Amino acid sequence: MASDREWDRRSLLRGAAVAAGAAAATPLLGKPGMAHADGSDADALFKAGKFEQAGRAYEEVLKKDPTNLRAARRRGYVGLLANKFPDAEKYLTMALELAPDDKETNGLLGDCYIRQDKLSLSVPRWRAAGEKGYAEWFAAVRGEPYQVHGDIGRVPWQQMDPVPLVEASVNGGPPKRFTFYTGAPNLQLTASVAEEAGLSPVYKEKTDFEGVTIWVYYGVLDSFDLGGIELRNVPVGWSSTESGGDVGTDSDGMIGTWVFYHLLTTFDYAGRSLILRRPTPEASRKVQAGAKRLPMWLSRDHDVSSIGSIAGSGPRVMGVNFGGSSGATAAGMPGEVAERLDVRTDRDRPFETFAHSHATTTYPCYPEEIRLGDAVAKEVFCESDPNMPVNVPWPYGPGFDSIGHFAHCFFKPFNITLDFTAMNLYIARGKAK
Repeated sequence: MASDREWDRRSLLRGAAVAAGAAAATPLLGKPGMAHADGSDADALFKAGKFEQAGRAYEEVLKKDPTNLRAARRRGYVGLLANKFPDAEKYLTMALELAPDDKETNGLLGDCYIRQDKLSLSVPRWRAAGEKGYAEWFAAVRGEPYQVHGDIGRVPWQQMDPVPLVEASVNGGPPKRFTFYTGAPNLQLTASVAEEAGLSPVYKEKTDFEGVTIWVYYGVLDSFDLGGIELRNVPVGWSSTESGGDVGTDSDGMIGTWVFYHLLTTFDYAGRSLILRRPTPEASRKVQAGAKRLPMWLSRDHDVSSIGSIAGSGPRVMGVNFGGSSGATAAGMPGEVAERLDVRTDRDRPFETFAHSHATTTYPCYPEEIRLGDAVAKEVFCESDPNMPVNVPWPYGPGFDSIGHFAHCFFKPFNITLDFTAMNLYIARGKAK
């Protein structure tokens, strides 16, 4: 049976990670501690989301002790969060030389390579990390993956709720209905669409999903067309029941973060459309006009985070989840955060739900304000999960503190562009131009 981490990567699961995790090294709403020669100050800075400061602190540790595996690995991870690939490769390679069999280092370096489309280089790293599926999958990709054809595509949403739906063409076939979700990694299809497209798996494995045994398949798609932007040679996954049927029938597939980070992607909630551009400096300049720029980080190969606040918390790292299904909530937060920030929580009306295949109970809550840059919502319906840790360590989480995440409903008045080259998020009210 595959691990929960593997299932999270295939994103058949929804919601925020619910996994046992260690508490943060510093208080959630406190300040990082003073410097320590053993690197604990760097760890505190990292967990608090002070990534640039943490990077410099890890460098100081390595100057004193070049054999410090944790410092080398964490310094490489800091580079990877910001897509600073030379930094990431330098320090992760240093960590690998110190401990060639270290699974965390191998997994981070594998992620570093796939973000750069160096799939063949990632293969031995995934094998060493114990990710056989990824290793076999990427070893089967020939030539340049994710080849971008076209300069801009506009894809109207067929519906907004409960999840956005768009139309896309698979291998030149008729339009299919796709959801999208930045809490998901790769492009996924239903088994029937994969069969119609003539796909053959390069690897398959059996696992359980919410108590149901299913098969997961990996392959390579020739062509995926989204409103005039075409991607060729795309790694793709699909799943089926043991009898060969589709696991879900609400859509024909899901578009994950790997597709979006190859493009300059605008989630135009106000205009009910996806706008996909070839990521050029000129295109980036156009989307910046009139928008608020915020920093952005990418962890665990697909999870997007930025800086936001809840109920006067001040700027803190928060997840930003576009698409997916989160009901009518505008944001979610750990129960610890809601309690510390004195967020009004209605414990008389619990929700019994699933988060990453784990049963959990959440509660409606109503923070006075949630904010992402200049985008604000006041006393809006949110969700508090007492089982959600503030800090979920690798491999089940990013290893740094997060006070919550913004969900689908928060973004409805806005348009948001993700620039994975400069690692900035741009948010503006109203329809995208």
